[in-house]
Amino acid sequence: MARKIKKILKKHSGRDNTGKISVRHVGGRKKRFYRLIDFKRDKMGVVGKVVAIEYDPNRTVDIALVYYSDGEKRYILAPLGLSVGDSVVSGENVDIKSGNALPLSQVPVGTPVHNVELRRGKGGELARSAGNQAFVMAKEEGYAHVRMPSGEIRRILALNYATIGQLGNVEWKEKVFGTAGAMIRRGKRPQVRGVAMSPRSHPHGGGEGRSGVGMKSPKTFAGRKAVGKTRNKKKYSNKYIIKGRK
Repeated sequence: MARKIKKILKKHSGRDNTGKISVRHVGGRKKRFYRLIDFKRDKMGVVGKVVAIEYDPNRTVDIALVYYSDGEKRYILAPLGLSVGDSVVSGENVDIKSGNALPLSQVPVGTPVHNVELRRGKGGELARSAGNQAFVMAKEEGYAHVRMPSGEIRRILALNYATIGQLGNVEWKEKVFGTAGAMIRRGKRPQVRGVAMSPRSHPHGGGEGRSGVGMKSPKTFAGRKAVGKTRNKKKYSNKYIIKGRK
């Protein structure tokens, strides 16, 4: 049975299973398909040919439609320089070429990569949006030191896979949407500033004329602290961070 590469993307408009709004400012999005992206790149040694570079409404980067030699079709993230007619392949001893996937242990130091795995076999989780790239900085004791797009340097198991190259559509942030309707069609409803509301609707509301937040710290609409340290829980993976992003 052929593997499906598209499915209907359900629209929940920011509501949870009880029907109440749990995420604000979401709704009004146009109907769309979800393109199933091959983040795992687990077709080892099977050569694929890029037949199209497509726009994906669900992400900032373009995607490439790949026809593999065994007849299967898959979508992958499209890096810079990948074009129609190019070949891509995954494996341990493949060429260092844009679009190829291989273990970090086989990637030369200084090479830009994307779609980097944190756990072997789970699929790429790091550096997946438009223009992003991570760099292999060093290798030691079975780990690769990878510099993230944020500037953070993290130890990642050298057996984990990554894809060569920087992701395309670098200028995506410069796009001007122009109208409120263009944002609503993308699922983003209007957001109103707290200082423009009444004091009954928001902690920042009220006051004569133009007023700021005031002497107190900024708050969310529910009255919780909005800036500064808001989380205390440490991640188990923090021990792998060599240099923080700040």
